[in-house]
Amino acid sequence: MSKEYFVDQHSIVRKIWGRSDTVLFIFAGAAAEFALNKAVDWLYFTGRLPADPIGRLFSTVSYARAIMFSEKETALRTIDAMAHIHAQVEDKRGATIPDWAYRDVLFMLIDYSIRSFEVLERKLTDSEKNEVFQVFHRLGTRMKLSGLPACFEKWQSMRQTHLLQNLQHSTYTKDLFNQYRKHLGAVRYRILVEVQNQIVPAHMQHLLGFRRFSLMYPVLALYKLARLIKLDGAIKELILPAKYKQAIRDLDRKSSDNLKITRRPQTQLAGM
Repeated sequence: MSKEYFVDQHSIVRKIWGRSDTVLFIFAGAAAEFALNKAVDWLYFTGRLPADPIGRLFSTVSYARAIMFSEKETALRTIDAMAHIHAQVEDKRGATIPDWAYRDVLFMLIDYSIRSFEVLERKLTDSEKNEVFQVFHRLGTRMKLSGLPACFEKWQSMRQTHLLQNLQHSTYTKDLFNQYRKHLGAVRYRILVEVQNQIVPAHMQHLLGFRRFSLMYPVLALYKLARLIKLDGAIKELILPAKYKQAIRDLDRKSSDNLKITRRPQTQLAGM
């Protein structure tokens, strides 16, 4: 009897989330958007996010990726555990995470999945984009999120509305980017910002004060050449923080047979 997975083994979603390159770009976009989100105070509630922002955000993206490669029942249990953790944080704070904040996280994962692959690989077809949307829609539905769009076209419209209504440059934004710099160092921080400038929507570029031209354009051309001659691994070894190198190597696994979540579930909004 063949195994049933949460995401079909031949899905474009597995191709997107099966390479460390695209996952790291998704991470970069999420790091920028979390810093701007009006619900970012939830990320600061436990204090763990500002203490280790790279580790917390990286584990969040890695955790989402694990769901993409898990068998269906395992993935559903994982999603249920995420919902339970969110509920615990709400109980501790005595408040409720806004529905739009949950949707924002889901929407950003859809958006940066598409944007990352298109920057690094090729344009996705409308059918492939819809496939990305459907996977995350199933995830959101399992989490019992309200107000989810019914189709990819509706998501596009809601995504633009959310970007305009739910993002702002605040003291949290400044602090979180300062923490990124502190934990990454000047050179790696500069790389992160350039990747963000390349991948985030125009409204976010404006809020973050990014210039229109990204220095990543010529760098990406060289990196793609390096991939062709199998030097991309060596480049990543040089520029990535040592403490995350093994985790990043693991992102290149194509099979879920040995894919494990090595840390306990990380709530994407609360930074547990």
